[in-house]
Amino acid sequence: MSTSIESVLQEHRIFNPSPEFVAQANVSGMDAYKALCAEAEADYEGYWGRLAREHIVWKQPFSTVLDETKAPFYKWFPDGKLNVSWNCLDKNVEAGLGDKTAIIFEADQGEVTKVSYRELLGRVARFANALKGLGVKKGDRVIIYLPMSIEGVVAMQACARIGATHSVVFGGFSAQSLRDRIEDAGAVLIITADEQCRGGRNIPLKPAVDEALTLSGTDSIKNVVVYQRTGGPSVMTAGRDVWWHEVVANQSDVCEPEWVEAEHPLFLLYTSGSTGKPKGVQHSTGGYLLHSILTMKWTFDLKPDDVFWCTADIGWVTGHTYITYGPLACGGTEIVFEGVPTFPNAGRFWQMIQNHKVNIFYTAPTAIRSLIKAAEGNPDVAHPKNFDLTSLRVLGSVGEPINPEAWMWYYENIGGGRCPVMDTFWQTETGGHVITPLPGVTPLVPGSCTLPFPGIMVSVVDEAGHDVEWGKGGFLVIKRPWPSMIRTIWNDPERFKHSYFPEDLGGKLYLAGDGAVRDAQTGYFTIMGRIDDVLNVSGHRMGTMEIESALVSHPLVAEAAVVGKPHDIKGEAVVAYVVLKRSRPVGEEAKQIVKELRDHVGHEIGPIAKPDEIRFGDNLPKTRSGKIMRRLLRTLAKGEEITSDVSTLENPHILDQLKEVVK
Repeated sequence: MSTSIESVLQEHRIFNPSPEFVAQANVSGMDAYKALCAEAEADYEGYWGRLAREHIVWKQPFSTVLDETKAPFYKWFPDGKLNVSWNCLDKNVEAGLGDKTAIIFEADQGEVTKVSYRELLGRVARFANALKGLGVKKGDRVIIYLPMSIEGVVAMQACARIGATHSVVFGGFSAQSLRDRIEDAGAVLIITADEQCRGGRNIPLKPAVDEALTLSGTDSIKNVVVYQRTGGPSVMTAGRDVWWHEVVANQSDVCEPEWVEAEHPLFLLYTSGSTGKPKGVQHSTGGYLLHSILTMKWTFDLKPDDVFWCTADIGWVTGHTYITYGPLACGGTEIVFEGVPTFPNAGRFWQMIQNHKVNIFYTAPTAIRSLIKAAEGNPDVAHPKNFDLTSLRVLGSVGEPINPEAWMWYYENIGGGRCPVMDTFWQTETGGHVITPLPGVTPLVPGSCTLPFPGIMVSVVDEAGHDVEWGKGGFLVIKRPWPSMIRTIWNDPERFKHSYFPEDLGGKLYLAGDGAVRDAQTGYFTIMGRIDDVLNVSGHRMGTMEIESALVSHPLVAEAAVVGKPHDIKGEAVVAYVVLKRSRPVGEEAKQIVKELRDHVGHEIGPIAKPDEIRFGDNLPKTRSGKIMRRLLRTLAKGEEITSDVSTLENPHILDQLKEVVK
């Protein structure tokens, strides 16, 4: 990657935190932020050790903070012992929060169930006892293939309670994907459901498990526990399959936790969306829990009476950290939502915020952009102006960089111009936020994730691992290990070292895999997209995010995704996939809009950034969690047939639309 970015969209809008917000914030003001950073700089181990002692209850206190003797296989708090489930549940019950609502579950059709901390602890204990009764023990791996539900949280917490390592597989994945994860993890048990409910439809889950278990490599599975979500048809294999409600029926609601070492694997989470063997990201117990707590308290400014809603699925790391573990470890009240944002209409999110008086709302840019289109297309039903959103205090964005114009719409229409937007950058591998604003600290700039989380040493370097000047682009790296970092790739330590600590950069820098640039004046970080999403057009390096931001800033455009394809002369050509705020254009109208959009990008960035092709669709190809499948867009751009698994797509028919090139 070159050490200069020729075309960075200049963003001059700045939004300072209000004095009232600063006064009540958990991290109050820039001086407080700088003090935390200075403490970490002066005594790195002392800083993290202090936080770990203050925020976690340890069964056996640690004496060593960081063990670097086998770098990059770092160990944090290695001689300490704890239990995550105890820190999420028992701790809060013992602190007098037993009757406090832990989870507000809203089902696809709108039914609401509330569960207190005491009730949740009882459910977790009974299911943990059931797992032990089926022979699951400390260190065993358990696959969880469940819909969004209270049971999903219970299953994860129950595994943590008995020291089993869970691996959640997103409910949209195919039987083959499930098989691959079972084999790689060597799992002994699967927890699933008969069906899941999404958008008014019942979608089978158990048949995918049955199919996966007919494939080679799954002999390690001894039992399948089935949660009866809908009562839909399920073929139960005698001696292997058991109903959830039956195995918990006579269990005690007391289960002594398994006290595990801080480095004990809490979970494996397999990265998806790429070819080759699935990559099992392994996370620890102690370090991961610490960062879950800190980011809840500092990034989201969580207060005791707040209602927190993260819209992610538990199949992704966001759902692990900001549904199953972080909010509960802080004694918060959280929303768990089963459905989709557009059912029964695209006002669903705003209706739920109004009904449940949500204070902190955390969602993805893809959801925001699609809801912008829905709001403007059907303002009487789907526009947030129709709902009372005054309970909101903090907004968050996660999953990919957010375009400045989408940020502004979110800030003005959802937050009413008073709620700070936490544009959080992190990854499955980082366990929690690594670059993010803090709401009582950071002047906000649309499209920038701003500054590192206190104690995370982030930098931008060139190909040799040397820091580049602010204002020039390079590789995003983290210079020091941190508690919630990936520990290894399950069963593949060499791949771990090669992927994240490459020798080209000296073997000591964590390579995030993203290109980034720091603003020359503020030092704010802007993520330019994955390293392989930085285009080389006639020798000019441009992040795809820049071009997408320019397209979305046009008043006609709701959403855009940009990829490159090989070009004989320019090296790479720019291909843009665009969703308009109105119906998909065809014929001469499409040609006119293409010209208008190309000229707009040329004006915003420069002629070199004008897309060579623009294709229109009613939507972009997304997983059921809202993630754009860019690898499919690259395949379409090159004119190749898609042969990979598209079972995770919410809308596979969109691919046919996006094959069409406007001449």
